[in-house]
Amino acid sequence: MRTPFERTALEHGAVVWRVCRGLLPQHDAEDAWSETFLAALGAWERLDPAADVRAWLITIAHRKAIDVLRVRARTAIPTDEPPERESPLGRPGSRDLDLWNALAALPSKQRVAVVHHHLGGLPFAEVARLTGTTETAARKAASDGVGRLRTLLEEDR
Repeated sequence: MRTPFERTALEHGAVVWRVCRGLLPQHDAEDAWSETFLAALGAWERLDPAADVRAWLITIAHRKAIDVLRVRARTAIPTDEPPERESPLGRPGSRDLDLWNALAALPSKQRVAVVHHHLGGLPFAEVARLTGTTETAARKAASDGVGRLRTLLEEDR
C-alpha cells in the first residue's frame, strides 16, 4: 500500500528544500519547492510503488530549479536607472559569507554535486545520472566543491 502523499511531503520536504535552496536564492527556492510538490502531486498516482521517492522528488526539484534559472535569465528587470555594479573585490571589511552564499559562489557543476550529494543525500551514481556525467566526475566535482567551500568559509573568518 502506498504512503499518502501528505505524509511523503512532510517526510521529504526538508530535503527538497535544501536542494532548492542550495541551487537558488531563497525567494526563488520557495517557488521551486512549491512547484516540486505540485508536480509530484500530479504524478503521484502514476509513480511506481517500488520507486525511490526521495530520489524522485530530488530529481523534480532539480528540474524545477533549472526552470526557475532559465526564466530568470530571460526576464528583463525594468528600472529607471541602471543598477550599480558591485565590485568583484567586494566591499572592504563587510564580508558576510554564509553557506548559501558560499554555495552560490561555486562553479555550477561543483554546486550541483555538493547540493545533491551532501544536502540531498543522493548517492554519487544518482548525482551522475541527474547531471549527465560519470560517477567519478560527480564524486570529483563534489570533492572539489567541498574543498572550495572550506576555503571560502575560512576566508570569511
